[in-house]
Amino acid sequence: MTVAKNVKCCALNSDEGPHFEILPKAGLDVHPGNRSANFWNADELVEELQGCCSVIAGSEPYTAQVLKQLPDLRVIARTGVGFDAIDLAACDELGVVVTTTPGVNHHSVAEHTIAMLMGLARGFPNQDQRVRTENWKRIARPRVMDRTLGLVGLGRIGQAVATRAAGLGMKVIACEPYPEMDFVDKWGIELLELDDLFATADYVSLHNPLTEKSRKMMNAETFSKMKQGSVLINTARGALVDEEALVNALNSGHLSAAGLDVFDVEPLPVESPLTKMSNVMLSGHVAGLDIESQRDTLTMAAETIIALKNGEWPQMCIQNLSGVKDWSWDR
Repeated sequence: MTVAKNVKCCALNSDEGPHFEILPKAGLDVHPGNRSANFWNADELVEELQGCCSVIAGSEPYTAQVLKQLPDLRVIARTGVGFDAIDLAACDELGVVVTTTPGVNHHSVAEHTIAMLMGLARGFPNQDQRVRTENWKRIARPRVMDRTLGLVGLGRIGQAVATRAAGLGMKVIACEPYPEMDFVDKWGIELLELDDLFATADYVSLHNPLTEKSRKMMNAETFSKMKQGSVLINTARGALVDEEALVNALNSGHLSAAGLDVFDVEPLPVESPLTKMSNVMLSGHVAGLDIESQRDTLTMAAETIIALKNGEWPQMCIQNLSGVKDWSWDR
């Protein structure tokens, strides 16, 4: 096989799909990932990507240590919109393009967020567990209609959640530094500072990016500012939440429940206290995954790789190399 033609699929659920038809038509060889390997281990990831020009990437970490051992790598095509597991500075230095797939999975994340919200509102998973153990208990819970949902972030995903919440009869408030006012006005969303949102919302849902400033933004101090009995939902990035502080807030009763799709360490260790709590709903980083988004994400990732190979520069998808005008597929 020619080194410059190999594309490896490391993202989960990427071992089949439209990219296996799209990439070969452009002269690229696409290969499923070795699922017995641990891509979160630097040595195993390096071994997997030897001789690859591109990778269809998931959440595995692309550190400077990893990147410097992959001289053939030209493109990291991330299946999703997050790229915090990738050392962008190292990619800039080495001329590796980092791409994402914006605009294809926001409906999936929104549906998952609402599913968690409704499940927690109706007392799942505890209700399910009680029935399985013949320990029925009828508990009246607050209706979702007329409750307040606070969105931290009002981009594509936050907006998709907002419209669904409005359909449930919820009041929607949001904290967003760069709001689209036409959308805000159309849906009657109240914009608040973060502390005011925490004090007002019955449900707080995170849809903001992970930055050094936002890392562990949900901590003991911010949990104390949240409304008594409120609920936290995180389908964004695990590192936004201090999990130890969250466990304490749940145990104290200050928060009544939490829905988490993402975690500081993934997979979530089974010994985590979160796995033992009946008022916590967990899922394994799947909020952005439905049949439609999986198809469209893999299609966009493949088409972006091909565009770069052909000398194009799909700016909307590229997350690094700002101002670079002389990048070339051939070094």
